[in-house]
Amino acid sequence: MRGGVLLARAVTAITAATTLGCAAAAPQNVYDSCSIFDEKRGWYEAAKESEKRWGTPVAVQLAIIYQESRFEAKAKPPRRKILGFIPGPRPSTAYGYAQALTSTWDAYERETGNWAARRTSFADAADFVGWYTARTARAHRLSRNDAYNLYLAYHEGDGGFRRGTHKRKKWLLTTAHRVSDLATRYRVQLSRCETQLARGGWFSWLR
Repeated sequence: MRGGVLLARAVTAITAATTLGCAAAAPQNVYDSCSIFDEKRGWYEAAKESEKRWGTPVAVQLAIIYQESRFEAKAKPPRRKILGFIPGPRPSTAYGYAQALTSTWDAYERETGNWAARRTSFADAADFVGWYTARTARAHRLSRNDAYNLYLAYHEGDGGFRRGTHKRKKWLLTTAHRVSDLATRYRVQLSRCETQLARGGWFSWLR
């Protein structure tokens, strides 16, 4: 009897580890919000909770997270090269789905009280993006649907965006347009599947 219990526990542990490993992998089709949420069932609930709390639409959250990490849980900026080939230090402390800097993540934890938040958790990253873009929208009187300007402020920081540092970076303006276009694409896709997603819930614990 005891052996059977131990075996059952072992199987449960292995299954949980396998499931969590799959959860950390990026979705197979990162350009289709319906496919993303069908594959990552808990992600829709997490993004929707962030939307309800902060007002930033799910599609905008997704577009920013895609641009920052391609939905890779442990994404980091590439190391600088010394002499063209020797790996050097990373340019910043950006990490995780939202590529949040350590200092900004610490501010998020302090303001929200979410001390257990992890940058490798999609649910926490979605809440972080909602929190950050809500602050930006209030400070600069932007619509929370304005993915273009919200991303510019996300990338440059509040001070940089206020000073207009983004205006001198053509590559960044181009990137912000891509984020805006992707948010629109995600929004249109969600309009076709959100009712079905809202009825879901199995695996809603998986984040």
